[in-house]
Amino acid sequence: MIKIMDFSCISRDEIFSRSEDKFDVADIVSEIIDNVRKNGDKALFEYCKKFDKADLKCLEVTKEEIENAFKSADKDLIDVLYEAKENIEKFHRHQLRNSFIINDENGVVTGQKITPIEKVGLYVPGGTAAYPSSVLMNAVPAKIAGVSEIVIVTPPTGGEINPVILAAAFVAGVDRIFKIGGAQAVAALAYGTESIPKVDKIVGPGNAFVAEAKKQVFGKVAIDMIAGPSEILVIADGKSNPAFVAADLLSQAEHDKNASAVLVTDSMDLAKDVQAEIEKQLSTLPREEIARASIDNNGKIIVTDSLDLAIEVANEIAPEHLEICTDNPFDYLANVKNAGSIFMGRYCPEALGDYFAGPNHTLPTSGTARFSSPLSVDDFVKKSQYTYYTEEAFLKIADKVDLFAQKEGLHAHGRSATIRK
Repeated sequence: MIKIMDFSCISRDEIFSRSEDKFDVADIVSEIIDNVRKNGDKALFEYCKKFDKADLKCLEVTKEEIENAFKSADKDLIDVLYEAKENIEKFHRHQLRNSFIINDENGVVTGQKITPIEKVGLYVPGGTAAYPSSVLMNAVPAKIAGVSEIVIVTPPTGGEINPVILAAAFVAGVDRIFKIGGAQAVAALAYGTESIPKVDKIVGPGNAFVAEAKKQVFGKVAIDMIAGPSEILVIADGKSNPAFVAADLLSQAEHDKNASAVLVTDSMDLAKDVQAEIEKQLSTLPREEIARASIDNNGKIIVTDSLDLAIEVANEIAPEHLEICTDNPFDYLANVKNAGSIFMGRYCPEALGDYFAGPNHTLPTSGTARFSSPLSVDDFVKKSQYTYYTEEAFLKIADKVDLFAQKEGLHAHGRSATIRK
């Protein structure tokens, strides 16, 4: 059962404590990466057979398979996928950056050039659930940024990829899809194999092995972030519907046994009602075992004296998802400093952001919202800067460059300036 805590009577450690299944996968992942680097496709086929029970002859999904999955998909779902894509595009187009140039008319020109990353690999999780939403949330910003080639890797179950993922990839305009998951898929994207192209950046969430693999290949390729278990923090006042709040907490608890669901409220009555409602709703969930483990291990209801204090608690926790369930949520928005994605009002459940609203659902977790941001178009571009000086403009400041260099003890730097005088 989810725990109710009185903020005035608990320690900071109790507020931030979180139970996770911690086991070190670094050595296993390192071996997998090394095997893929040395043996390429051969290693990938072996891992498919071992982990996915799939005896594959070809790793790549054919264009025909993708088109057939799209054509056979539920038509209502296809309509929703296209509408969601439109919302995601509308939001992310506003993130586009422009190159700029500064010309001071004294012979000095500086500027910044925005260039799309050429090849991006999207990791789409498989396993206990399929995530077509992750396809849209990762691929659409990449498309808007101008990425030339978008490649998906996703684990096959019994040799097949969930057709809903293929349909979403078709809608998003993904270029290529491969039947491979886990650390081995990350290694293939980082180093390339006979079948899978080497990419410049890897994005998308995954399990502990995927996260560790991304960490280990970082530097060889770019990555978006190291994603941890899902999180939600709901701030709710006493007028909130306890059934709504419980449902929103369980929407994240069902992701993972290590997921975190927290309610912060100024109403003890609401706290007790939500506690009871969670128990009621848990028994109706197909993923009850997962959700119950999450709630029992990491679920909390924290009762504070005020909603202003609730905001302070949220800023300290820095949750992946933050809901503000009040009649006037915008009154509190300015005081929110640390959150991945913020959901405002009583009719804005976190699931709306997962699938449909438009803002990205790939978000910082484990308190990293203190210093990092949701996936965006910025993740799929790189910036180059440039400088131009005329001879006259350079000669005016050559001695200043030399002075700086001398103070740093880098005499060749200084000479490269004074030699032009």
